[in-house]
Amino acid sequence: GETMTSTLTFPRLRELILAAAGEDETVTLDENATFESMGYDSLAFMETVSRIERTYCVRLPEDEVLTLRTPRALLDFVNDRIAGR
Repeated sequence: GETMTSTLTFPRLRELILAAAGEDETVTLDENATFESMGYDSLAFMETVSRIERTYCVRLPEDEVLTLRTPRALLDFVNDRIAGR
């Protein structure tokens, strides 16, 4: 399909996650590993979500994003919202 620049990419998501977590850049982020297994707490997660909302002008309902367990799930959810699905 066609890609729009407003779509959230995995490298961009990784930057946002690392920035919110305050981790150093060497952290390996596996898109299919759970946030929990990466030692990523809910505070850092919600910070990432709010950064995504500001950057992409998209609304991400807290009760829905909190059910997302992996970066891949978050990425797909965000892009669905951006696409208006």
